[in-house]
Amino acid sequence: MKELAEARTLKEGRYVLIDEEPCTIVNITTSKPGKHGAAKARIEGIGVFDSQKRTAVQPVTAKLYVPVIERRSGQVLSVSGDVAQIMDMGDYSTVEIEIPGELKGKVEPGKEMPFLHYEGKYKIDMK
Repeated sequence: MKELAEARTLKEGRYVLIDEEPCTIVNITTSKPGKHGAAKARIEGIGVFDSQKRTAVQPVTAKLYVPVIERRSGQVLSVSGDVAQIMDMGDYSTVEIEIPGELKGKVEPGKEMPFLHYEGKYKIDMK
């Protein structure tokens, strides 16, 4: 699910779709309007699910999509290698999520873990 928002209303730390991938905004800069053109916004973001850096340059009045990323909680059922099987505490469905390198020892069966969900993509989110 996604919503429309103008480039001028976006703030650092929020989400935006760049190249059809949800990104966290790390930097926004705007230029002054020129003699024959509109002011431009340069939006730099890091992919939520793939951690790649992406950039978008749009007029400040352009409409951009903002993804609605759900933050859910689930119980770890099993861990096999780099993949954890997690049961969603809301609807009791199970999903398999890859464990990031920095969380390898912290994900154990029986523990409750927060995770992000957007259009079929999942990521364990421990801060």
